[in-house]
Amino acid sequence: MKVFIAALSFAYFTKAFSGATMKSSVTQLERRFSISSSTAGFVDGGFEMGNLLVIAFVSYYGAKLHRPRVIALGCFVMSLGSFLTAVPHFFMGYYKFETLSRSSDNTTLNISPCSSNQTVAGLEGIPGADCEKETSSNAWIYVLLGNVLRGIGETPITPLGISYLDDFSKEEDSPFYVGILHAIAMIGPMAGFLLGSLVARLYVDIGFMDLSTIHITPNDSRWVGAWWLGFIVAGFVHLLSGIPFCFLPKSLNVEEEPGLTQKPPEAAQPNGDGCQLPKSETQGVVKWTSGLKDFFKSLKRVLSNRMYTLLLCISLLQFSSFIGYLTYNPKYMEQQYGQSASRSNFIT
Repeated sequence: MKVFIAALSFAYFTKAFSGATMKSSVTQLERRFSISSSTAGFVDGGFEMGNLLVIAFVSYYGAKLHRPRVIALGCFVMSLGSFLTAVPHFFMGYYKFETLSRSSDNTTLNISPCSSNQTVAGLEGIPGADCEKETSSNAWIYVLLGNVLRGIGETPITPLGISYLDDFSKEEDSPFYVGILHAIAMIGPMAGFLLGSLVARLYVDIGFMDLSTIHITPNDSRWVGAWWLGFIVAGFVHLLSGIPFCFLPKSLNVEEEPGLTQKPPEAAQPNGDGCQLPKSETQGVVKWTSGLKDFFKSLKRVLSNRMYTLLLCISLLQFSSFIGYLTYNPKYMEQQYGQSASRSNFIT
């Protein structure tokens, strides 16, 4: 059980870490792909889209399978999604920034100094031979797909991990274990934004071109940091987090207090290895056709529970209150206070 707690804690850390890495890269993605803030928000929401698509099915059917291995599969899918997010950097070519920019504030508006009919306060100049502007690219779709994969991969971690703890740990220890998971998960966003602050100081094409030819600094509104490095790191971290679950058993010996008798056979039955299984796992294999019918019955029963529905509404309001803050606070600090992306991520 201690090994499972350690592995699950690391998985909780990595999913929060990659999520913060994504949010710390929003302004970098806007500049790199020449997309609007609304499009960047849509791309960032791909994680929740992928999560909502499969979480109910994974939670229901995953409980009937080898839960640690299902969690491992989810970690590997999150790793694949992180790597896919970084893929556009390797085929888009070098980043070409505008030769004119606002000097008064740190903005990410897509204003082209190459357009002769464009008049903007703070920008002066005429089109010339050295006028360069990065054209809009559809490569952001890869980032969206990577986020969707991360959302799909995250689905088994919490429901199957918590149910595994609840089945094979002492009843009074379960809240303590859950508290450990959430405490370690809180370190993830801190590490993610710190990594985002670090890579934002590095030029986007670092390692691919001579940086001595770059004459802009991280404080320049045209600067794009090495956003892709954060996702490469997140991909490897997710890959590592899934390995321990591959070696964990499907079931464990149920923890019991000294002096207490074992649970009756109808509550827990031993398997071939001598480990006790919950009653739900001792039943026969459910056919997928009848299982789908039972799934919708269970879903209807859960959603008709008023207390559970109230808890869902409270959770919705709770998460909605700070998701927007975490997503756009770095950009707000950049534009409102003229801070660099690196400093904004560090403060966030």
